Amino acid sequence: METLWNNYRWPIVILGLAILGVMMSAYVVNEEEQAVVIRTGEPVRIVNRPGGDYPAGLYFRIPLIETVRKIEKRVLDLEMTQEEVLSNDQQRLLVDAYARFRIVNPKQMIERAGTTEGVRIALEPILNSALRQELGRRTFAAMLTAERGTALANVRENLDREARQYGAEVIDVQIKRTDLPSGAPLQSAFQRMESDREREARTIRAAGTRDARVIRAEADAEAARIYAESFGQDGEFYDFYRAMQSYEATFARGEGRGESSIIMSQDNEFLRQFRGR
Repeated sequence: METLWNNYRWPIVILGLAILGVMMSAYVVNEEEQAVVIRTGEPVRIVNRPGGDYPAGLYFRIPLIETVRKIEKRVLDLEMTQEEVLSNDQQRLLVDAYARFRIVNPKQMIERAGTTEGVRIALEPILNSALRQELGRRTFAAMLTAERGTALANVRENLDREARQYGAEVIDVQIKRTDLPSGAPLQSAFQRMESDREREARTIRAAGTRDARVIRAEADAEAARIYAESFGQDGEFYDFYRAMQSYEATFARGEGRGESSIIMSQDNEFLRQFRGR
């Protein structure tokens, strides 16, 4: 062994240095991450960037001169702690929200934020501000309807515009919970909502009554028209029909009609239908 070392000392040293150099210079970039090669503090190459020239795989750097900063390529979460927001109808709301984003410009991210955690720290107050501004334009009841989607789309657009300067793209913004604070404000809000629903119900009932009257009047007018057309075809039959109705109302006996008697002469005009033609 000593003879081998004495005979091949320099080749062994050179081989060892070569292996050490390869180990120090080689790096692997996986599919779910991006890598930024930094030389003397300046980014010079981006590996596995969407649409870039360097796909994931094995690469080499200049040891001691170039460093490699790896960044997540997957979608990242931005959680917003529970914040109190004042709605347009002066309701205090407790809002839990989150955003999803990804890094699309690693070089700009390193220059502006340093790390993905730096991006989260920078975007969190922007998300809070955008939510306050957008929810402050709407009532609490509106946030329970489809208008909520429009509000969140506006928040995502505003947040994405600010995130671009950090090399990030905001994909989605969602609200996990929107609650009223417990205690007197909550009870007051429930009472106000109940009053609003009762007022809405009265409005609907009034409109229904109005429509029913219009429909009934139109139906009565149509019935009168049909009767007039029918009876107009035979005046004698109409006279007979109306006389029979009058006799029924006058002479019929039944509950609540009593035991009254009527005396008429034979030539009374009221009894013309009894006398026949």
